[in-house]
Amino acid sequence: MRPTAPLILTAAAALAAAALTACGGGSGGDPDTVRVAYNRSTDNKVRFKDNQLARVKKQFEKENPGKKVELIPIQAPDNDYATKVQQMMRTPKTAPDLVYEDTFHINSDIKAGYLAPLDGYLKKWKAWGQFIDTAKTAATAEDGKTYGVPDGTDTRGLWFNKEIFAKAGLPADWQPKNWDEILDAARTIKKKVPGVIPLNVYTGKAPGEVAAMQGFEMLLYGTADAGEEPLYDPGAKKWVAGGQGFKDSLDFIKTVYGEKLAPDPSDALDPNISTHVATRLLPEGKLAINLDGSWMGQQWLKTGGKPWPEWSKVLGQAAMPTQRGQAPGRVSMSGGWSWAIPAKAQNPDLAWKFIETLQTEENAVSWDIDNAQIAVREDVAADPEYRKSMPGIDFFTQLVEHTHYRPALPVYPQVSSAIGEAMESVTTGEASPAAAAKAYDEHLKTIAGDAVGSANG
Repeated sequence: MRPTAPLILTAAAALAAAALTACGGGSGGDPDTVRVAYNRSTDNKVRFKDNQLARVKKQFEKENPGKKVELIPIQAPDNDYATKVQQMMRTPKTAPDLVYEDTFHINSDIKAGYLAPLDGYLKKWKAWGQFIDTAKTAATAEDGKTYGVPDGTDTRGLWFNKEIFAKAGLPADWQPKNWDEILDAARTIKKKVPGVIPLNVYTGKAPGEVAAMQGFEMLLYGTADAGEEPLYDPGAKKWVAGGQGFKDSLDFIKTVYGEKLAPDPSDALDPNISTHVATRLLPEGKLAINLDGSWMGQQWLKTGGKPWPEWSKVLGQAAMPTQRGQAPGRVSMSGGWSWAIPAKAQNPDLAWKFIETLQTEENAVSWDIDNAQIAVREDVAADPEYRKSMPGIDFFTQLVEHTHYRPALPVYPQVSSAIGEAMESVTTGEASPAAAAKAYDEHLKTIAGDAVGSANG
């Protein structure tokens, strides 16, 4: 039986408290021990990261006699994990030597003074030249310094059930050219395959960044013409107000939920909706089209949380098209995680040495395969084992060419929250797309002040 959210949070809090207690002597207590904090999956069946880190710990200790690695797993949803790590990084007594940082939070942590720049290490590290430029910028702050080493990224597209498509008379090689073709397919499925949810687009406040990034931003960035930045204008250094593209994206959400082409709003607004999609709706054939990430297949492997041997035959992948099919014709969003050294870490040099071990080419390939990550290193992307590691990996890797990264700014988490509110008001019918966009603009002014520019279009 799936634990309730309060139980998960309680367990997470207990684990984090245990981690804090365990470091009572502080990371400075033992100059020969590197303490590594990372997020453990809330699904107790998923231990890819734990197993990988345990293996690298063993390698590191063998290669560095007398040195030790203390792994500090924190089992919590991403936002709660970030809060616990921030608490730990506030003082030298509790700060770990190395932390696993979501690029979603890294710039706010930089601004808070929690992280140390890594440029001194990076300029001497030959492997840094293998990292693609877009991945490097995900962990680069406004001061131009780099504060994290990315270990992979992700892309997003449309997953679709070919068996349901066959029943609806839709092609197995489906590739919509614009938003209208997505809606047409969803309407056809609703009519010809009753009892199936035609389309899932994440929405609302409770799912958090899942809704903002995988739902709304996949739409918003598809409204722009090539070269436009519809969320933040880096040239003007201003956030873009909710213009026509913003309203069109909300209108798509309104259509999907208003025509009952999507999950019931009570389910869609559940904070655990992404878990339900991965472990129930898709494997049980209850969902036809899902706008989601490249990592989904990880859940369905023999070692995953929901083994599903047939998934690679049942599911197809299609690129998310731009709104009107305008160039470049497809769109993706990318995020990712990076390894960072806290500003108050007591053993930063040892932490860097552990990063180097984590990021040997062999370990980088293994990490991306086991964690269903998209490679951010040219040598990993070219590796034969990586290229054949997961059905669909080539498809999602080639989407990197068309991907966008979220604005790497400290206030982005607040902007993301405002997007979630706008989506939810439209999903529930409480506001029109125009009214929701106006409310978003007011939130944006409160969040960013003068750093808000005019809307595109």
